Amino acid sequence: MSLGMFCAIPLPFNLWDDKCMNLMLPCFPLVGALIGAIWWGAAKLLVFAGAHIALCSAALAALPFFLTGFLHLDGYMDTSDAVLSRRPLEDKLRILKDPHTGAFSVIMIAVLFVFQFAAVYAAVDNGKYFLPLIFIAVISRCASSLSVLWLKPMPQSGYANMFRQNTKTAHKIFLILILACALALSLLSAGVWGLIVSVSVIFGYAGAFLYAYTDLKGVSGDVAGFALVIGELCGLVALALIGG
Repeated sequence: MSLGMFCAIPLPFNLWDDKCMNLMLPCFPLVGALIGAIWWGAAKLLVFAGAHIALCSAALAALPFFLTGFLHLDGYMDTSDAVLSRRPLEDKLRILKDPHTGAFSVIMIAVLFVFQFAAVYAAVDNGKYFLPLIFIAVISRCASSLSVLWLKPMPQSGYANMFRQNTKTAHKIFLILILACALALSLLSAGVWGLIVSVSVIFGYAGAFLYAYTDLKGVSGDVAGFALVIGELCGLVALALIGG
């Protein structure tokens, strides 16, 4: 169910059981592990094949968006339109649900793509060290799941309210354990630099989420997607800065 909802990777079958709805967010980081593994594998393959650095960087910058069916990117654009409008709260919430694309979302998507491409380009140029890509995808989804389960949802947010149903403390503990394991593995497998990348994802997610959450007075799928995209970008920037 989590794979079918949160990624665009074709599945041989897709079962849906409403009784398991409360397991979708706890399994969200596992979807991230699959996306991160494909991201890392694609990076290694492109470098091994000797792809031009610009082409390699463009492919790796865009790949996570394609793997998720642009789901989180849609939330990033909608939330950008809402919070940057600087209008009263009721107008921001209306803009958040408006299916039309506004000027702020277009501007912010251009800014995102420039920084995403530049960060990946620098990472490839610095040392071709891509293992932290796996942890970036896992940790951003741990943070997203925890924020949706823990904080106040917007009343009109079907996403947040739907996935919070029948969730218990055990689900939150499970997510915290996955987050702790991801941080530990990033340190063990990639050293202190891997941990820096992982922590950068957390800080990037937290900063973006708190900005949108405070401005919109609640959490929704769009807000979580907005923060996830920015958190992953911060991880890529950290990866570019530390090099190989």
